This record gives sequence, C-alpha cells and structure tokens, in this order.
Amino acid sequence: MRVATVFGMSALGLALAATPVMAASDAAQRLAQDAIIVDTHIDAPGELLSHWDDLGVATPGKEFDYPRARQGGLDVAFMSIYTSPDEDAAGTAWQTANTQIDAVEAMTARHPDKFALLRSPADVEKLRKGGRVLLTLGMENGAPIGDDLKQLAAFQQRGVRYITLAHSANNRISDSSYALEKKWGGLSPFGEQVVAEMNRLGIMVDVSHLSDDAIRDVLSTTDVPVIASHSGMRHFTPGFERNISDELAKAVAAEGGVVQLVFGTGFVNPTAAANLQAYFQAEADFERENAKLVAAGKPARSKDDFEDAWKQAHPVPVTHIDAVLDQIDYAVKLIGSDHVGIGSDFDGVSGNLPVELRSVADYPNLVEGLQKRGHSDADIRKILGGNLLRVWTQVEKAAKR
Repeated sequence: MRVATVFGMSALGLALAATPVMAASDAAQRLAQDAIIVDTHIDAPGELLSHWDDLGVATPGKEFDYPRARQGGLDVAFMSIYTSPDEDAAGTAWQTANTQIDAVEAMTARHPDKFALLRSPADVEKLRKGGRVLLTLGMENGAPIGDDLKQLAAFQQRGVRYITLAHSANNRISDSSYALEKKWGGLSPFGEQVVAEMNRLGIMVDVSHLSDDAIRDVLSTTDVPVIASHSGMRHFTPGFERNISDELAKAVAAEGGVVQLVFGTGFVNPTAAANLQAYFQAEADFERENAKLVAAGKPARSKDDFEDAWKQAHPVPVTHIDAVLDQIDYAVKLIGSDHVGIGSDFDGVSGNLPVELRSVADYPNLVEGLQKRGHSDADIRKILGGNLLRVWTQVEKAAKR
C-alpha cells in the first residue's frame, strides 16, 4: 500500500475514472506510437499480489494492462517492486520482493508475444519488435537487501535496474522525506556502501522518497548519474519534502541525471500535497495518544476509524492534466529538456490521478499537451524516454568498466 492511499478515491473521482476522455490529436497519437515511451514507476506487481489479474488482456480495474499500454504507446514499463516499512520491520521484505519479481516473470512467460523482460537499454529496439511491452524492475525501498550487500548482486541478477533507497520511513540505508524525525542526517554509513555497490553493479540509484540531506549524500557518493524515478517539483508544493527542490533538481541534472515527473494528484496538486503532509503529523499524534491510552490501561482508539475520518475530512481534489504539464514546463526551464522524464505512479495512488491521465492509454494526451505548449517533437521524445535510456546506458557502461 502506498502512502498516497490514505486519501480514498471520492465518488467524483470514481465517476471520472469511468468517463472516457476525448482522444488526443492524430499528431500526438503518431508521436506516442513512434517515440520510445519509458515510464519508470508502475505499481502493477504489488497490485497482483493483493488481487491477481491477467494483465495481458483488458483489466478495467487496473491502470496498466497490455491493450491500454499499446493504445498509449508505452514501450518500457518499470514494474515497481515495493515493500513497506512494516514488512521491513517484520523481516518479510525479501520474501515479498522476490514474490513480486516472480509475478512479473510469470506474466511475461504467459504472454511472450505481448511482454518481454528488459535487462539492458541496448535491447530495447530488438525486444519491442512485434508490439511487445518491455518490463524491467525498479525496487521501491531498499529494505529487501537487509544488512547484506551481497543481496544487491542477487537482485541485479533477477533484473532490478534501479533501487529507491527508502520509502515512507527511515531505514538502515537512508532517511525518508516523509519521516518527521530523521535517523541518520542523510545516508547511513551502510547506505554509502550501498550506493557504491550499486554503481559497481550498474543499478541506478533512485532518490525519490529520500530526505534532502540524503539526496545530497547520494550525489556526493555516486560516481554515475542518478534518477528521481517518480517525483514532483517542490516549487508547486512548498514545504513538501517528498517532491524535489529546485536546488536538488539542478544538482541531479548537473551530474547528468534525470528527474522523472509523477502524475499522482497527491504530488502535483498543492491542496492534496498539503493534506498528505498534514496526515503524517495527524497520524503521529494519533499513535502518541493511543500509546498514552494503553499505558493508562484504557482501550486504544481504532486506526481504521481514524483513517476513515481523515478521508472524509480531506476529499481528493479533482485535478487536470495542466498540473502535470506545468511541472514539466517548469522542470524543462529549470534544468533543461535533457534531464526530465516521466514516472507516472500508475496503480500506486488509488486512482487519484488527473482526469486526462487515468491509465497507460493516456500518454498521447500528455504528448498533445506538450505539443500545444510549444515543446518540439525532439524534446518530447527525450522527455518520454530518451533521457532515461541515456542515463541507464551510462550507468551500465560505467559498471562494465
């Protein structure tokens, strides 16, 4: 479960999800089909564990499936191998991660004409022939490696090509942007070893979800460019550390990296982002009050009741594609078109998405919006996937050296 799921989908949001969006222009459709689209964050694997579906056929309850991926022009989908802080604490993160990887492998084996596993950017052109959607793996939260650096090589062998070092809580590797109190002041000493080993193995370092100090530590430690796999620009959501600051976006770009911009309402809508920040404080207060009740021999309050009340008091605001286009415009002006990409967070934000970006079928709507805002087709190709493939290639070549 993602942090953004604390905001339940409103009745209006459910209605919008079922409402077809006007088709993009022919020019946008053609470019989406011709360009190589790389989305660095799709949460299908975790969804498959909670409710299995055959994503090789139309699956209306999900945001990623093969028919809509081809409709939208998606070529490379990074499947998010997500584990929670609770699984980390329980010692089950390694098992969960491997089970999710098994699910992705099973999906490709079931539909070899529709999917293929991608392990190197050099194989994109070869493997996407015949209309296949290429699946590669991004690990969201470094918890599955535990305290064992050797697990990095094991997961690299299984196809993991980036790792988000932490998620919604501090872990043994890094501080999290969401944590109200930081543990390490950035990366831990073990985290510095993790970054160095990832460089050696050719695994991209992902700084989304990290605290500002942790991102600075990553940039001072890494020998190769890094990515932010699914982040928004903090310029639009002041004080929201989960989104990347102008300073750090520039630093990522200066090292040759790329900021992959997210679509989720909680990251691109200022009201939703403020609500998400407020939720963490409210949750901490709730846990503290419950601890006092238990210490006094009184029954604890229901966490479910707390969550339900929060959702009712903080409905998700309706958001449109302009919120994402504004982020891209701003990022391109700030760090240049060579350092911007997309990481949607499809299937990871409980349907809380812009009206015109409801699923992987909707990339042409994004293309049309960028065209209308004056971005050249060459720059749009870079944003859709060229920049990410460049960084991945650099990281892979450095590892081989």
